[in-house]
Amino acid sequence: MEVILKEDVLNLGHRGDVVKVADGYGRNFLLPRKLALQATDANKAVIEQMKSAAARRSASEKVQAEELAGKLEAVVLSFTRKTSESGQLFGSVTSADIAAELANKGVEVDRRKIALNEPLKSVGEFSVAIKLHREVTAHVKVQVVAEAGAEAPAAEAPAAEPAVEEVAAE
Repeated sequence: MEVILKEDVLNLGHRGDVVKVADGYGRNFLLPRKLALQATDANKAVIEQMKSAAARRSASEKVQAEELAGKLEAVVLSFTRKTSESGQLFGSVTSADIAAELANKGVEVDRRKIALNEPLKSVGEFSVAIKLHREVTAHVKVQVVAEAGAEAPAAEAPAAEPAVEEVAAE
């Protein structure tokens, strides 16, 4: 089945491309979600008009993305998390956490645009890429800091363990 993409689809193509896909993928995924149109002669004529409009829209989106990237370059996000003695986090800092913190600073970014291959699980300073547009990527500095009182609960935990063992022994 040949379809004309109305939106960018990951690992398939960009808006306006005519691609050949499996019948089921086109019929059950792309067409119901309005990501594509069937490639008929009438739709090809419509797509030519859509391509020129999409080119204008893409240019304006790129300008907006570049402005947002300029704002994001100066942003430093700081997260305080409980850690072990070796500096490993209890939990992690995910793309959703980063998106929420950016929203608190007044910058709305979809968490799916944050290019974080795996969550941050250690203390330190990281540079996280945010893909704002096909051609524009911003980098945000993320600092993960150990919580100040992290050592106190760790010292109390071994004291509580023998009490549990005594109850289990009875």
